Amino acid sequence: MYREFGPAEHPGVVFFLGQGLLEVSGSHDEPGGPLRLWLQVRDVRAEYERLRAAGVTVLREPRRESWGLVEVWIEDPDRVPIVLVEVPADHPLRRDPR
Repeated sequence: MYREFGPAEHPGVVFFLGQGLLEVSGSHDEPGGPLRLWLQVRDVRAEYERLRAAGVTVLREPRRESWGLVEVWIEDPDRVPIVLVEVPADHPLRRDPR
C-alpha cells in the first residue's frame, strides 16, 4: 500500500501497481453510482484538448484543486465518470516515500 486518505467512514486507499498507482475510493451512496475511474496522466490539459476534439463528453474542465492536483472530469459512453489527474511537479505526492 502507498497511502490512505479521506474520512474514516469512507477512506480511500492507493496501491502500488507496477510503475503506477491504483486508487480505490468512493461509496455506494454517491450520486451516479459507486463507480468512478481515476487515471493519472502527465499533462491534463493536453489530454483534455485531445479528448474534447474527439467528441468526449466533458463534465468539468481542467482546474487545479485546493489539494494541489490538476483534474478534468469526463464521461465514458456508459456515463461512467472518469477523472484525469495530473500531479504537478511541486506537489508533495511527487516525493518518493519509499
